[in-house]
Amino acid sequence: MNKITLIFLLSTTYIFSNMNAVVSILPQQTFVKAIGGDKVNVSLMVQPGNSPHTYEPKPSQMIEISKADLYFAIDVEFEQVWLPKFKSLNPKMQIIDLADNITKIQMKHACEEGSHDEHAHEGADPHIWTSPANVKIIAQNIYTALIENDPDNTEYYKRNFDSFLASIDETDKQVSDILSSLTDARRFMVFHPSWGYFAKAYNLEQIAVEVEGKETKPKALIHLLKEAKEKKVTAIFTQPEFSDTVAKIIAKELQIPVVKVSPLAPNWSENLIKIANTIAGKN
Repeated sequence: MNKITLIFLLSTTYIFSNMNAVVSILPQQTFVKAIGGDKVNVSLMVQPGNSPHTYEPKPSQMIEISKADLYFAIDVEFEQVWLPKFKSLNPKMQIIDLADNITKIQMKHACEEGSHDEHAHEGADPHIWTSPANVKIIAQNIYTALIENDPDNTEYYKRNFDSFLASIDETDKQVSDILSSLTDARRFMVFHPSWGYFAKAYNLEQIAVEVEGKETKPKALIHLLKEAKEKKVTAIFTQPEFSDTVAKIIAKELQIPVVKVSPLAPNWSENLIKIANTIAGKN
């Protein structure tokens, strides 16, 4: 009898065993959990408060990699160094790029020389998840990977996928409604240029203080202050992952609020709504 019970337990554990997935950043964890539900265990690489530009995984996280079936990449900087290492540690792990089918935009910031139409390009912007339309593509990529690797649960994933798409549409509608009251002041200032896709989606202009950790020189700071005044910037957004000293100087000079908001936060929907409210002066 005990032997039969043991065989039954082993077989059911196998049948109901979850897929193990690893993601790079928190927003991805939100997306994968929304679609994978209780069928997918999701481990996170870049822990809260850390930057995906410089992150190094801990030994305990390498153990998660060794057990993973899927790795959901999203083209953030630390993946360039670490994905080949992850793959050599676990050759059976499938790597899915969630940025597939997304058109990247260039990261840019106001040029040092102070000309309004000159911009220095800094390569492709990795923050693709700040636009609802992009999140739909990310969701499609997650859904496709899950049903390919776990076809038995296709209906379950489809239900979750459809429900998540509806919630993305709802977020998009809320943000559009909030911003519909804006006329000319469709500009916001950021310390790190993380909201380019959000700006593009809603016909806004993001004015960046800093790009890739470079310190803002006094000449550039004077230009930024002038530009912010001319363009009637109503708020400056900073991230918990970066110093906000320069942002506070600008905010004090312009008498506008400094709002801390991280594009790496798990609650991506609330984040977009919060930013929209701040830009529209509704906070």
